[in-house]
Amino acid sequence: MNMQEFRKKIESQLERPDWRIKYDQKEATLRVEDSATQKGVTLSLRPLLAKWEREDYAGVEESIRYVQVGLESMRQKVELKGNESKILPVIRAASFPEESADGKKLVFHEHTAETRVYYALDLGDSYTLIDHALLEENGFTADSLRETALFNVRSLPQPFKQQEVAGNTFYFMNAKDGYEASRILDQSLIERMGKKVHGELGIAIPHQDALMFVDLVNDTGYDVMAQTALTFFGQGRVPVTALPFLMKDGELEPVFIMAQKKPKGPSTKK
Repeated sequence: MNMQEFRKKIESQLERPDWRIKYDQKEATLRVEDSATQKGVTLSLRPLLAKWEREDYAGVEESIRYVQVGLESMRQKVELKGNESKILPVIRAASFPEESADGKKLVFHEHTAETRVYYALDLGDSYTLIDHALLEENGFTADSLRETALFNVRSLPQPFKQQEVAGNTFYFMNAKDGYEASRILDQSLIERMGKKVHGELGIAIPHQDALMFVDLVNDTGYDVMAQTALTFFGQGRVPVTALPFLMKDGELEPVFIMAQKKPKGPSTKK
């Protein structure tokens, strides 16, 4: 199936009387906007087409559902007061827009050279990113918002799947709640994983729904970590960074690893 055929297929599932769909041929994206709210969601078609060609139909349906639920939630009245327990941090690439599509400045803090921390109000099936206007309307400051979000992320469950490859142990966060990458902000979790490893501590947050810790004890571990992070990055609905990190003196240090070989790695299925 070529891009034009795939685009029409996706558009047919997003047609609503009160939604407008705009196609950007250069970027291969669909912008779906609600006529009433003037807000919308942008869907990147290239990774979706790749999923379709891999026969990952569930992944394509999930992305379409993400757009549908996101647009519907935009009509809800958003209040931070009374919903403090639903405020959570979300990790985004450093290139992520600083403003929403309607021009409102989003609240964020710098994280690493590759990443930033934005803040979201969880709405159940979806979430909305918090902007400065919403912050002021609800009597929050950027610092109090951050404190609330970090407190909440520490209370999230931390289920892991574990797999060994050539003596290196991989730990994959398996929460399936959309905030896997956010858990990298839980310093107590990083400290606990640091005490658990025998070699270097590798960490990857290739997309919003993925967090990987690795006990790196040999060259194969570095290679597999790099390959797995790159694969996850290409599969994620909200990509963050394909570069993994090493924990150095309490700081996350992005590292580029040139694989010397392609050993069998852990499954990239989440």
